[in-house]
Amino acid sequence: MTTTTPRPSRKREPDRNLAVELIRATEAAAMASARYLGRGDKNQVDAAAVDAMRPVLGTVAMRGVVVIGEGEKDEAPMLFNGEQVGDGTGPEVDIAVDPVDGTTLVAKALPDGLSVVALAERGKMFDPGPCFYMRKTVVPGSAAHVVDPEAPVGETIAAVAKALGRKPDDLTVAVLDRPRHSGLVESIRAVGARIKFLGDGDVAGAIMAASEDTIDTGVDLLFGTGGTPEGVIAAAALRCLGGSIFARLAPRNEQERKAAIDLGYDLDRILTTTDLCGGEDIFFAATGVTDGALLKGVRFGTNRISTTSLSMRARSGTIRFIQTFHDPVRSTLVPALD
Repeated sequence: MTTTTPRPSRKREPDRNLAVELIRATEAAAMASARYLGRGDKNQVDAAAVDAMRPVLGTVAMRGVVVIGEGEKDEAPMLFNGEQVGDGTGPEVDIAVDPVDGTTLVAKALPDGLSVVALAERGKMFDPGPCFYMRKTVVPGSAAHVVDPEAPVGETIAAVAKALGRKPDDLTVAVLDRPRHSGLVESIRAVGARIKFLGDGDVAGAIMAASEDTIDTGVDLLFGTGGTPEGVIAAAALRCLGGSIFARLAPRNEQERKAAIDLGYDLDRILTTTDLCGGEDIFFAATGVTDGALLKGVRFGTNRISTTSLSMRARSGTIRFIQTFHDPVRSTLVPALD
């Protein structure tokens, strides 16, 4: 009688098909939110995107938990932090979603509005806790080794320029256009670098800064204080691109600071790309809602709706640009008109 030794059970790893499935989710959110482009209501933009993304994510073969979502359960009806998504089969994963990164941009028909989703192995995404903001520095991968996160901005720009074989006044720095960045802007201009102001949502800005020769965006670095959830999503994208982010939590007030310390957060720690999104099985998907340096926005034609998306996978380093033409009648991703 022959006996066989059973193979040890292995954790199911994310399949490469997830890349396509995540794109379907961002396409649905982008098309739904683009219906409200320029109408001035950012809440309407966000609600449409969430309503469209949620059911698509529910069909994906994964057992996902939303780590970065639309807020706590009592404040968001869908895609809230801690919500379980997927069809209940497949790998256990963390999910970070921003149905529209830049709701104000879409509401005002301004550039660089995106719909984004990132996925990583369970337990590998950083939980921001009570900290809504973080200070960020994003650089191309080829310059990461010269960055001292504690150095003044001017020194960092000079070091990155040297690593890239360029001069400081050849570089363009992305910065969120906020009053809090007035001193930062002066420091950047003092070394001769140019500035690309971002109106809202800095995930696109981080990708632009890290894209190097992959995507010609004309941006070389990103500095400034922005959303911590966006920082985690950006880190997932950078793990695929090869870029680097250096961040530090920035509590808005003493109450938030105390809450973070009580929960064990080290507010002096420099968080790196892998701290924010670890593991190797990382997927990132984005679809343009409005035109931008990274992606074209949604186009509503007579017989087709076109979308342009970015799909990336960390394990293989694969980066794909996908243009899709949707039939407004037959496609299940196209939202019904009101």
